[in-house]
Amino acid sequence: MMTDPFVEYGYVSLNKYGEELCGDKVECTSSHGHITVVLADGLGSGVKANILSTLSSKILCTMVDNDMPIEECVETMIQTLPVCKVRGVAYSTFSVIHVDMEGRGNLFEFDNPQAIYYHDGHCRDFERTPMDVLGKKVYHTKLALEENDAVLIMSDGTIHAGIGMVLNFGWDRKEIMEHLDRNIKPGMSARCIAWLLASACNDLYMDKPGDDTTVAALRLRRACRVHLMVGPPVDKEKDDYYVSRFMEGNCKKIVCGGTTSQVVSRYLKTSVRTSLDFPDKDVPPIGYIDGIDLTTEGVITLRKLLDLCDKYVSSNDLSPKTFNKKDGASLLAEMLLEEATHVTFFVGQGMNKAHQGLPIDITMKLKLVERLAANLEAAGKVVEIHYM
Repeated sequence: MMTDPFVEYGYVSLNKYGEELCGDKVECTSSHGHITVVLADGLGSGVKANILSTLSSKILCTMVDNDMPIEECVETMIQTLPVCKVRGVAYSTFSVIHVDMEGRGNLFEFDNPQAIYYHDGHCRDFERTPMDVLGKKVYHTKLALEENDAVLIMSDGTIHAGIGMVLNFGWDRKEIMEHLDRNIKPGMSARCIAWLLASACNDLYMDKPGDDTTVAALRLRRACRVHLMVGPPVDKEKDDYYVSRFMEGNCKKIVCGGTTSQVVSRYLKTSVRTSLDFPDKDVPPIGYIDGIDLTTEGVITLRKLLDLCDKYVSSNDLSPKTFNKKDGASLLAEMLLEEATHVTFFVGQGMNKAHQGLPIDITMKLKLVERLAANLEAAGKVVEIHYM
């Protein structure tokens, strides 16, 4: 059995060109020891589709999360959603993943493209069992994920990508799977895997999607814990106490800020060595402390990190979800957004002599940490903040 498992998820959506609202909706919850991810695709596009998909995803996510039978969930949807006067139908298509923290559970699909199972480095099909629910065919798959397995669910904008533009008939399921096989790299987060497919669809649409296009991914992985210390403690007499807490546990350690680096290096009886490289002229160089995984400057680097976080968690942003640059902010982003599952902040509230005469105060730093924590939680991380 896998030790310290963690289920992560993420999604990316493209609005149909010219539409302000997306007709697809992804709803995610983590409660009762389970993760539930619902992708609903409302009939048509624009406002009506958005309303249909929002209602559908909310209903399904709430009911499935509370272990209601799928038959009752679909029946409730049909009875709740408004009926289209023209077409006489009142539903959105959907895909539902409901698993426990070890990746065991169920997948239900209705009229969305078939989910893709990424296992052992390759994409493959699930074994699907048809169910008749009020005259509608819903497919059921029993899930028992292994470490680094991923499940991708999507709206039909993915298989329509490129029709009449780059491709005559869109790209088929086999081509989508081959694209993922070539591009998924070991350790990629669920959000990054979803971005890989969504950004490829956007390319085929030549940046003008002909349909709402959404990809959601769920991945089972081993937990990775990170401790981040920023700012010196209020009481200098307790420096060693807080650094000892920061150093506890089998986790990665990050130190942000010059004064904080001095406090940590003094406790570790070593010194701070500063890099002379400037990979990004707008980000101060990183440092090195023996026993610490990453050492960066403080507020300026964290502000740049916040910009990267804002883009990362936006469901509509198509910026790459991997960070290959070697500046401090990019290294922080890769470690916190792609690698980490649990992040614990140790935030010092002491006055920093290095900031005297500068427009930087403790309130600004605390707000910065709170916004970073909120973004990390939005990215599915487990976040704690300890003030010192």
